Amino acid sequence: MPRTPSKSGAPAASAHALPSYLDPNHLGPWGIYLQQVDRVTPYLGPLARWVETLKRPKRALIVDVPIELDNGTVAHFEGYRVQHNTSRGPAKGGVRFHQDVTLSEVMALAAWMSIKNAAVNVPYGGGKGGIRVDPRQLSMKELERLTRRYTSEIGIIIGPTKDIPAPDVNTNEKVMAWMMDTYSMNIGETATGVVTGKPVDVGGSLGRREATGRGVFTIACEAAAQIGLSIEGARVAVQGFGNVGGTAGKLFAEAGALVVAVQDHTGAIANDKGLNVPKLLEHVAKTGGVAGFKGGEPIKPAEFWGTKCDIMIPAALEGQVTKDNAGKIKARMLIEGANGPTTPEADDILNDKGVLVVPDVIANAGGVTVSYFEWVQDFSSFFWSEDEINARLVKIMKDAFAGVWHTAQQHQVSLRTATFIVACTRILHARDLRGLYP
Repeated sequence: MPRTPSKSGAPAASAHALPSYLDPNHLGPWGIYLQQVDRVTPYLGPLARWVETLKRPKRALIVDVPIELDNGTVAHFEGYRVQHNTSRGPAKGGVRFHQDVTLSEVMALAAWMSIKNAAVNVPYGGGKGGIRVDPRQLSMKELERLTRRYTSEIGIIIGPTKDIPAPDVNTNEKVMAWMMDTYSMNIGETATGVVTGKPVDVGGSLGRREATGRGVFTIACEAAAQIGLSIEGARVAVQGFGNVGGTAGKLFAEAGALVVAVQDHTGAIANDKGLNVPKLLEHVAKTGGVAGFKGGEPIKPAEFWGTKCDIMIPAALEGQVTKDNAGKIKARMLIEGANGPTTPEADDILNDKGVLVVPDVIANAGGVTVSYFEWVQDFSSFFWSEDEINARLVKIMKDAFAGVWHTAQQHQVSLRTATFIVACTRILHARDLRGLYP
């Protein structure tokens, strides 16, 4: 049966053979990922015979996570762990705690991790996890119980050589320490390599906390050089000012750029002469968001997308840049700090406007790159200096971007499609070499 093109020109996701547990009319982020795979398929040559491998997660686990609340009642939460592909190595990907987490979202995030890991050529497949919970409604003790029970439930499929979780939205070093300890207690020995993004004192790596934001900044500098944009004096707008957006904003400011607008879940602020980033970071640490910062004027969240800037960095959640706001964007470059922030329809609009979109699967790969360093250090029990880690990170990111840029020029495609060409070729080549068992 012929596929019906979508408005973006890609085949409609619903035309795919879909797992029975997904609603073909409401595919969510997984539908976006399927469209991206369709766009890259014509460039895969003989490896295209394996492309259906990319359209199905290897394993998806849904677990019930019951905990006793502080008031003595028992609450149940839904948890997920998805392993998308392990042809190139163990699954690797974060765990997020958010009230809107869905299986479709976790599947897509796991798939994007497969692409991301292959794009920077670290020996991992893609994985992702999450719990449908608003962690702000839980006490610290309740959060610990939730984390430990979830870890125990998914413990049957994770491990240092099987699947290595890491921090993501609303999870952090403390959560990773609880996960590592729970897994270690269950197997009867300390296994620091089961998670990354841990505190340094229990096997974490120097430089890991800032790695994703540093990678965003590094890739932005490389992309800017290609289009003749000077970072010094460049105007930057950042959506999301947590670990990723905050670190990237700090590095841009230190390089002489002006961070002129910031938006997060609390509101949006702007200062045409540049926000004081160190003071804004202090304000966010104290209050939990950018709202109320005295060094900038509050603006309506919708106005953020029309900010006059050279570089825009969506570093919050997926699906933020859509067909409804992409036309307002005035930036020369959009660097995706978040996972999946731009829909395919918005991608096409930005391309028509001449905006260079640097996709998440290369732009925010700094986090998993240093997670790889942490994993290697845990296995060897030999730890590197922060300067050495940052230097290795920058080299890997620059080399990866150079390969993607070359592929984009060679095939005259977007950087997103070029990244998928590089990554999918590596994944499917490994699949082809390994063959099928039995």
